[in-house]
Amino acid sequence: MAEVSAGTLTEMLNERRHLIEIALWMLGSEPMADRIVQETYRRWYTLDEAERGAITVPRAWLTKVAGGICLELLAAPAPAPVPGVAAPEHRPEPVGPARPPALTAEPARPRALAVGSAHPRALAEHDRVVRRFAQVWGLGDVTALREILAGNATAVSDGGGKLRAAVHPVHGADAVACFVVALLTGQSGTEVTAESVNGRTGLVLRQAGQAVAVVGMSVAGARVTAVWIVLNPDKLRPWHRPLPRKAYR
Repeated sequence: MAEVSAGTLTEMLNERRHLIEIALWMLGSEPMADRIVQETYRRWYTLDEAERGAITVPRAWLTKVAGGICLELLAAPAPAPVPGVAAPEHRPEPVGPARPPALTAEPARPRALAVGSAHPRALAEHDRVVRRFAQVWGLGDVTALREILAGNATAVSDGGGKLRAAVHPVHGADAVACFVVALLTGQSGTEVTAESVNGRTGLVLRQAGQAVAVVGMSVAGARVTAVWIVLNPDKLRPWHRPLPRKAYR
């Protein structure tokens, strides 16, 4: 549960915006600012757990690193690539050993399921469980949320190296319930809708029409066995749009 200390989703988004603003002020290039922030978080994750734990104010450390990278570029005699930044396809993303399925945006029509043999009754039960999960989670009720989770449930979040999201999977109903509530609740102005995520009901969180998280789930019977939380800004872009239906809250 150590990675929960990275903060709530709102805090992480504010932190990323802060770093982007620093890079924009120093360099004036939005694409370069995004790369600098990505490199800043990459350096954070190259630290071992003990080194990260010794940093009492992570935001200050990240600010110093981002500013240092900008100064390195400004001092360079000619335009140079951001130190350490590789093309995305060559840099493994900070996710757990169990990688969540790729997300696809499906705003209006459900696509044919890749698992075409799924029984409509199973899909209806999946939808019911996810909606119940959203209602309980929206209340921030860890105890009630734990009851919806399988005992061996797993949660994985993917920030794509652009947010200080959890790197390691969280295991067990107690840990998953605490992690999900700590990460995703208590955000003013956030609306949650149930939408098709990889052909099954999932959840999309938006602020002012901008997607900030997409949550997919695996369900067995009446329990959630896995929670996939995608926070990577690049993967969320296709989900930016006005809310298509009434939000949970």
